[in-house]
Amino acid sequence: MATVKEIYAALDEFAPFETQAEFDNAGFLVGRGDREVTGVLVALDITKTVIDEAVELGVELIVAHHPLVFDPIRSVTDESLTGQKLLQLAECGVAAICAHTNLDACQGGVNERLAHTLGLSDLEQLHCEGEDRFGRPYGIGRVGTVRTKSIVKVKDFAETVKEKLNASGVRYVDAGKPVCRVAVGGGSCGSMLADAVAAGCDTFITADVKYNVFLDAAELGINLLDAGHFATEDVITQPLVELLAEKFPDLTVRKSAVHHEAYSCV
Repeated sequence: MATVKEIYAALDEFAPFETQAEFDNAGFLVGRGDREVTGVLVALDITKTVIDEAVELGVELIVAHHPLVFDPIRSVTDESLTGQKLLQLAECGVAAICAHTNLDACQGGVNERLAHTLGLSDLEQLHCEGEDRFGRPYGIGRVGTVRTKSIVKVKDFAETVKEKLNASGVRYVDAGKPVCRVAVGGGSCGSMLADAVAAGCDTFITADVKYNVFLDAAELGINLLDAGHFATEDVITQPLVELLAEKFPDLTVRKSAVHHEAYSCV
């Protein structure tokens, strides 16, 4: 039977935690490393409903994308939301491992899955940050090509993105260029707009785009699509389920059935 530490090691081999961004807090965040695990729940976020789901299912470990704890904490009490969740995890014996920017940047990670989901081909890195300890290049963002014989208009492409990602909506800037060379940055990557332009892209897909970035895109002449944070990153949860199920055949690994987009659109 696998332990929490062994599952962490498998995730660390796939997406080395030492490659995470300086601001990040990815890793083994809650629990006992020697705890034996029979079941794992995979989710984008560790919300109260996800913890309740884990307890109801009887799993010993949650593997999530976004870290439950980002900033240093001085106390763990029920007076804060983070404290409430940490206490619930500890009291129920549920461990937590969070793979964040290391999972964004690795081969087969968030950005590659996003690009593949959107049908992009001839993938390359948008911003290479170096090589991991296995000699594999890593970096945030990917660039790919839309292979089609017909001209793809931005509005039509936005509708395709919405459908393929099951997004609640897509905000976009039409810079008047057909969609061909596309950069993707799952989650909040609006700051990489200039990288997309420098890479010769006519289109950039990301999330959480600020007003001024939309203005910049229009003036820089690049199509910009905001498909939402959840939709652009949830593409990694099912592959994580499959990865862990393959590495640990005796485990019951599930994707959360209760976690979904944080907001609704009218």
